[in-house]
Amino acid sequence: MPKWTAFPYENKAFQYTLASLKKNWARLHQGDGEPWPKEEAVQKAWLHFHAGDFKKAVDAGLKVGGAGLTCANKAQSIYATYLEKNEKTKLELYLEVAERAEAQQADEPHNPNAFYWQAYALGRYGQGITVAKALSQGLGIKIKFALETAIELAPKHADAHLALGAFHAEVIDKVGPLLGKTQGADPATGLKLLTQAGKLAPHSAIGMIERANGLVMLEGEKRLEEAEALYLKAAACEPLDAMECLDIELARSELED
Repeated sequence: MPKWTAFPYENKAFQYTLASLKKNWARLHQGDGEPWPKEEAVQKAWLHFHAGDFKKAVDAGLKVGGAGLTCANKAQSIYATYLEKNEKTKLELYLEVAERAEAQQADEPHNPNAFYWQAYALGRYGQGITVAKALSQGLGIKIKFALETAIELAPKHADAHLALGAFHAEVIDKVGPLLGKTQGADPATGLKLLTQAGKLAPHSAIGMIERANGLVMLEGEKRLEEAEALYLKAAACEPLDAMECLDIELARSELED
């Protein structure tokens, strides 16, 4: 595997201790609802993740296994999305996550994040090979099922609501409402899910970004002003960890373009 790109921003503020991580855990995990891990080795893996040491987080999480797999899958997914420049490597990283998460589901069928990270990785992989091609390979149905399962297991899972809303929006945007129906994509459902995600995780910068994108995909120009306001709000957020920093920098770069 090629060398991983280092986190490119100052991360001193994201260097938590186990005590400070536990104190900030609920806010840091408002999106995925991951419970505070019982094992100290898993807690330490998350220290690496929040600091932006994504490779260390993956290695530590995989070494522990069990609950550590979720940390590894999240770290690898976020790294691939924001920092990996090679497209082939990026797609390989997503497929690795999807396979690990699917295996995790067999061991932990009641773990919503085993389903969520499979869906996230397959969704990003699908974007990489084009949405139309991904749908033709049956990935759309798989992603939708995994996200719906995550929500069924954890009704307040903000990120799963966000991702499922974005799924409805992107499928309709890329293949149209008629073909979108064959994938179970529906505009009203997409809007409802995006709205609910915002209520569940009101401080999430990536939530603001994805809602903005989804609103424009589903309703076009009449939502542009609202979408821009969401981007401005995301860009003004203060990050609590490396992932939030990457989300906020994405919003700022989009506004500059």
